[in-house]
Amino acid sequence: MSDTPYVPPEIWKWEAPSGGAFAHINRPVAGATHDKILPMGKHPLQLYSLATPNGVKVTIMLEELLALGFEAAEYDAHLIRIGEGDQFGSGFVAINPNSKIPALVDHGVQPPQRVFESGAILLYLAEKFGAFIPQDPAGRTECLSWLFWQMGSSPILGGGFGHFYAYAPEKYEYPINRYAMEVKRQLDVLDRRLAERPYIAGEEYSIADIAIWPWYGALVRNQVYEAAQFLSAHEYPHVQRWAEAIARRPAVRRGRMVNRTSGPLEEQLHERHDASDFELRTQDKLAPPGL
Repeated sequence: MSDTPYVPPEIWKWEAPSGGAFAHINRPVAGATHDKILPMGKHPLQLYSLATPNGVKVTIMLEELLALGFEAAEYDAHLIRIGEGDQFGSGFVAINPNSKIPALVDHGVQPPQRVFESGAILLYLAEKFGAFIPQDPAGRTECLSWLFWQMGSSPILGGGFGHFYAYAPEKYEYPINRYAMEVKRQLDVLDRRLAERPYIAGEEYSIADIAIWPWYGALVRNQVYEAAQFLSAHEYPHVQRWAEAIARRPAVRRGRMVNRTSGPLEEQLHERHDASDFELRTQDKLAPPGL
């Protein structure tokens, strides 16, 4: 790290990649870089995603809906390899001009409805099926407040703390300290809330939990950035209790597997087109022997 302070130029120009993980796909412009038609499965709901925390929100939601018996929640999940730039293909950009996963198309309505941004997808599905969102005005408002809390807070965890702690080309004390402090404050917010209620929005499991768990639940379980010790995750017992309870839900276990490309092969289901795929098409069953 240079001892010379960085002095920003009067006008910023994109002259070289910034370095670190994902630098090869970052750019300051939007739009497609290549033509690529998206695949289409047999179900009305078509999901294009990857098992990042934001992607996992939606697959958990869909698996929870199926567990409740909503047959119309059957879906095809297509893998978008963001490290290879799939999100910049023309077909994906057509359903999400922001080129971020996850993105959903509902072909069960006419014309087909695109939905992008993970929070918007959760809300769309909750309203479509009348599940995992309170029906009374006060409960619904509380649930939405926490849903939008997650949407506003997780960039601090991901793009802030996660980038500088795990992905930046060099470790810098100031940004790591700055974002670690804020993430711990967020964990304290959740811990105080969960000391009063079993779930984020109240007495019932909801899209607020489904949105927050893949980020903060996984964080305290050391499944995001391997930072649980660094952040003293044991200091948040109510978050720990909540995180473990949700992790035990069968639909959550299944949802975490969909579009996953890392970790144990038996937990990777690259694409999901039928419920039987969890038994028949995980990577341990598809990968060549010895891999």
